Amino acid sequence: MPTWGGLKLAEPILTIEALQAGYGAMQVLHEVDMTVNAGETVCIIGPNGAGKSTVLKAIFSQVDIYGGRIVWQGDDITGAQPRDLIRRGLAYVPQGSVVFPSLTVRENLFIGVRSLGLPTPPGALEEVLAYFPDLTPRLEYRAGLLSGGQQQMVAIARGLMSRPSLLLLDEPSLGLAPALVQQMFAIVNTLRDEGKAILLVEQNARQALAVSDRGYVLELGRNRYTGTGQSLLNDPKVQELYLGGRITAG
Repeated sequence: MPTWGGLKLAEPILTIEALQAGYGAMQVLHEVDMTVNAGETVCIIGPNGAGKSTVLKAIFSQVDIYGGRIVWQGDDITGAQPRDLIRRGLAYVPQGSVVFPSLTVRENLFIGVRSLGLPTPPGALEEVLAYFPDLTPRLEYRAGLLSGGQQQMVAIARGLMSRPSLLLLDEPSLGLAPALVQQMFAIVNTLRDEGKAILLVEQNARQALAVSDRGYVLELGRNRYTGTGQSLLNDPKVQELYLGGRITAG
């Protein structure tokens, strides 16, 4: 069984090995390695252009893969179709509030599983609304009429409707007002406390590390640092280079 800091860990459900990926002739990722264990929140941080979002897009076959492989629960899923990945238990919430504006909130929530021809898990709607109570009185509203923060909630809630084993979140706090940022991280923290596996890309590095079991720092498409969320928060070099300076007491 693998170890981390002397602690025994479960076998990884997702393993990324020497991943090389990009867009056409522009290679972005250079032999990136990552793992996510069951029930674990893992964040990816780094400067703009580091390749953070490209990792998630590579998992969901949204970019070109030049080398390496992606393994899900022992199976090589490199280049698999998104439909197949969702059926296997992965869900991907891309950057930005991606909703169907002309559909109601309720229709947005159900469209993911129904588009795959899958039955909605019993009780899924009630479970999802427990995380996002603000959506309950707005179920019949057109999603395009909601605020940016509410649309982001719809997008994440839709990803949870299939009860995924792993949720990929790309910049869930992007463009949100500070109060909504806090609310979004509170939701991520709740999901983490309930043992749901999450792979989180975030520009808000401090808060991402604070809610994560482990983190990876990417720079120019390569692994630069890795460690527990707390150890990266406390690392003077990580603080200086990626967190805007040292954390001071007070």
